Formats: sequence, C-alpha cells, structure tokens
Amino acid sequence: MGKRVGIEVSLAIAEAAKMADVDVIAAYPITPQTHIVEHMAEIVANGDLDAEYIPVESEHSAMSACLGSSATGARTFTATAGQGLELMHEVLYVASAMRLPIVMAVANRALSSPLNVWGDQSDLMAVRDVGWIQIICENGQEAFDHTICSFRIAEDNRVLLPVMVHCDGFYLTHVVEPIEFPTQEEVTNFIPKFKYPLPLDTSKPVSMGCFAPTFIYTEAKKAQEVNILNSKKIIQEHWDAFGKAFGRYYHPVESYRTEGAKTLLLTLGSFGETAMTAVDKMRDEGKSVGLLKLRLWRPFPYQELRKAVGNAENLIVVDRALSFGGCGGPAYSEVRSALYSEKNHPKVVGFVAGLGGRDITVTEFENMVKRAPQIANTGAENEYEMFGVRE
Repeated sequence: MGKRVGIEVSLAIAEAAKMADVDVIAAYPITPQTHIVEHMAEIVANGDLDAEYIPVESEHSAMSACLGSSATGARTFTATAGQGLELMHEVLYVASAMRLPIVMAVANRALSSPLNVWGDQSDLMAVRDVGWIQIICENGQEAFDHTICSFRIAEDNRVLLPVMVHCDGFYLTHVVEPIEFPTQEEVTNFIPKFKYPLPLDTSKPVSMGCFAPTFIYTEAKKAQEVNILNSKKIIQEHWDAFGKAFGRYYHPVESYRTEGAKTLLLTLGSFGETAMTAVDKMRDEGKSVGLLKLRLWRPFPYQELRKAVGNAENLIVVDRALSFGGCGGPAYSEVRSALYSEKNHPKVVGFVAGLGGRDITVTEFENMVKRAPQIANTGAENEYEMFGVRE
C-alpha cells in the first residue's frame, strides 16, 4: 500500500516522473516550473533514478532534445511554463506530427507584456492547437496522478502522442498538499514497458519529418487529426484503469452538484475548488447552481460536455486567458461552439477573470451567478465581460 505525504506539488510531479522510470529529462528552468526540474536533477544526481539528465540552453533546445530521445524509444519527460512554453512553440508541432509520446508538465503562467510570472492560463491557451493531448489539473493529487497516467496514455501504440499536464502556477506548483503516493511496484505494474514501434536505429537509417509538398501535406494533417480524435476513448480507458488500480477516477468533464441546476459554472484548473465552495454556499441558500470542470482540453470532449449541461438554462464559462480581439476567453468560444447546434442548449455567458495571478473569490463567483442571467436575458455591450476590472 502507498502512503499520504505532505509535499510541494512541483516536487510531487517530479516524484511521479521518477516512479514512471523515465529514461531522459531535458530541462531548462523558468518560474514557476523550476522546482520540478531542480528536483528531477537531484533525483538523478543522487542515484535514485537511472536516467540521462540533459541541461540545455533554452526551452527550444529542451523540446528539441526531447524529440531526439523519444524518437530513439526513450521514455522522455520535461517541464516548462509561460514564456518557456512559447519558446518551444514551433517544436511542439513537430512532436505531435511525428507521433512522439513525450510527457510534459506545464506550470501555467501569464505571458508578457507587462512581465508577470504569476499564474493564469494564457500559455495553455496559446498552445491549444499544437496537436498535443492536454489535461488540466485541479489540485496536487491530480497533477501527480495525471503525470503517471500520461505515460501510459502517450505510449499506447493506438495513441503515440505527446501529452501536456497543466497545473496552475503558484496556486498549485508552490503549495504543499497531502498527496497519496502509491508504491513503486504499483506504478511499475500500471505503466507497461515502453517499446516504441518506430525507433531511430543507426543500423537501419530512416528519415523522419521530411518535406511534404502540397499533394501530401493535407492528407498528413488529416491523419494526425483522426489520431488525436480517436485518442479520447483510449484516454478514458486508461483513466478507468487508473481508477481501478488506485481508487481515483477521472473523466473529460466532471460535475459537482449539478442535479436540477438552472445555472452552471464551468471552470478549468485550480479555481474549480473555490467554485465548489461557492456552489455549496449558494446551494445552502436555496439557489439552483452547479459546477462543471473541464479536465480534458484536447481532444475537446464535445459529447461529454453536451451531456453534462443537461437541462441547465445558463452556463457561465470562466476563462483565465484573453483572446485579444475575439470573443473573450478561448474556453468560452469553444464551449459556445460545442453547444451551438444543440436544441434547447443553455445560454452561454463568458467571463474573463483571474489574469496575472489575481484571485477569484467565492463572492466573485456568486456575483457571476447573479450577473449571468441579466446578460443572458438582455445581452451585454460586448461578447463577454472582464470580471473585476477596477475603474
């Protein structure tokens, strides 16, 4: 049996990668992710993990090194945040297109300018279209669990896609939480030995990621799209297997006190727990409110979301990122699009809040619930509202 440990979430993520017995870590430090790769360096230096630790000169180099190691069949892990994720940006497309099952922890952070190292989800949304499976964590236990489970998902021969495990910077990464650690034997039994089916081999040279003229590029992208869409049912298979092995079950969209609710909040990440407290308070006051939490960001869970909203009248999407010149938050536009063709779908209202690490309180969630029916019934001046902006 495992044990419960009080540990900083960043260190727990590193411990999860250690328990997954990774072969290669390519890393570059950046706040608020640094503690993850620092702890990985300690683990390798102390001889607690037989792995190659590659200190590189930039995040672009880190992901480039991951491409090479994963292509040889090495179980590969890295981590980054914010500006570092953006420096990786062009290489992220290569990892997904070449079907390389890299696992990367991302400590979500605001993007410059102005310079801000605090947590929001601007970086997460900036990489939504790079072809990676993307999972959003709500607390430290989820960050630990999904790091372990992502290796099994990514390396499944039916998937062979890289996975990002997102956790909010500082709100999760630098917080000490009680986390249930399984035994090493349990993790070893859960994650099969990695055998990449198309490894680079000097005795059998091949070309990978070659130039694609117009007559083949579209078909290559179509194949990539089919693969990531097909991965959703396989992700759920592995989450179900994780639940059977460790007692914690995960789903693409998770519901909290949604029974008969006329108004639903929808959150992504750590603020879901604050929203739960707000829902409890409003329910105790007799208000018909519930909460949806989006766990799987890519591939997007269209059918699961449509089922989860049920007969709600209003759906409030709370984004912690802004799509400049668009309709507010990226999650809001995705959710509204997903429900557009559905009969009797709820009126979708979008709020952007919590940018640059600003807190979203229980009272503010309550105020969103009060404001949303007004917008739904009478409309608003803009497509969305930025919540809590000081005059």
